[in-house]
Amino acid sequence: MNRFHLPESPETKQTFPADLLTGKVAFVTGGSSGICMNQTLSLMQHGANAFIIGRNLDKAQRAAGELSNQTGKKCIGHSCDVRNPHSVQEAVNAAINHFGRIDIVICGAAGNFLAPISAMSSNAFKAVIDIDLFGTYNTIKATIDHLRKSRGAYIHITATLHEKGTPLQVHVSAAKAGIEALSNVLAVEEGINGIRSNCIAPGPVRGTEGMQKLSFKGTTTEDSSPLGRWCTFSDINNLTLFLVSDAANILNGQVFRVDGGERHVQPTNDYPNNIINFQKMIDDGLIENRDASKQRQAKL
Repeated sequence: MNRFHLPESPETKQTFPADLLTGKVAFVTGGSSGICMNQTLSLMQHGANAFIIGRNLDKAQRAAGELSNQTGKKCIGHSCDVRNPHSVQEAVNAAINHFGRIDIVICGAAGNFLAPISAMSSNAFKAVIDIDLFGTYNTIKATIDHLRKSRGAYIHITATLHEKGTPLQVHVSAAKAGIEALSNVLAVEEGINGIRSNCIAPGPVRGTEGMQKLSFKGTTTEDSSPLGRWCTFSDINNLTLFLVSDAANILNGQVFRVDGGERHVQPTNDYPNNIINFQKMIDDGLIENRDASKQRQAKL
């Protein structure tokens, strides 16, 4: 029997009308790169304008310029620290000043690195909780009144890590589980105001910084997925467009796993050697430690 490999998903231009989101405005945290930048691109390709935020102003503005040039729609890049509620509120105020409304909020700002509990400081654990979980909460608090007016939709980017005990990922597992719980409560409390809240939980995503930073070099392959390939930006973009469209207006308080079933056979990066030999694997260049991760991110 030949091994099946899932063909690439079509681009959103092939699956959704170009004017699907005309007149809509998206507010995107973590929109300067990776998954969330690609989600923003797809929203703009189908008529939306966008306001993206990131910690680095130059990077956010460069990304906004690229998105505008590719789509002909307006995108504003803004510096913001999602850990700081006042910073998030200022960003939301700026978005309203520019566009007058917000219809779609994507909460995607995140941090990650590999470390076992025994080697992780409280500050390191807190850093990820602050960016991922508190950053999501701060974004919701700052945007909720505007989404009530527009009967808008939230999409939160989570993960599949917390569905099993994923080694070296306790901080992110706790944060993403918290975001999914937060989204569920938001769906219940604000559904009565016409707001929907859902989560997209990607598995391994081809071509992302996360796969570069978090996979064990030479040990992780796309054949680990039952469908024979990892998730792509197109997979996430198609789901994103669907969830913010009227076709999904009954979907609320859901978590959508985008991993081809990989979580059911989830490899654990050479467990238990990844715990026993954690420092040696860093020294051998198989994984990236937190300091190296911070240095590389500072250059972005």
